[in-house]
Amino acid sequence: MEQMIIQLISGAVGGNAAGTAMKGLSLGTLGNTITGLIGGAGGGQLIAMLGSGATAAAGSGDMMGMVTQIAGGAGGGAILTAIAGMIKTRMSG
Repeated sequence: MEQMIIQLISGAVGGNAAGTAMKGLSLGTLGNTITGLIGGAGGGQLIAMLGSGATAAAGSGDMMGMVTQIAGGAGGGAILTAIAGMIKTRMSG
């Protein structure tokens, strides 16, 4: 459960960071946060399935596993926010 919380929080941070860095793709604070949460959960799970986060997924609680979950969550949140922002931009005009 704690891995999912780490992924969600880091995903929200990653989504908002992506929205701030790429103003043209921002979905607004709430949109960036929600998209980041979803992307964070997906990114963290994907990293765990690929084996890089296997220790964190197993619940060992070691520092490297936590860093992997944070990186996967933040990366997933940022990537999904950027993709959603591109789709929104293309659809609106």
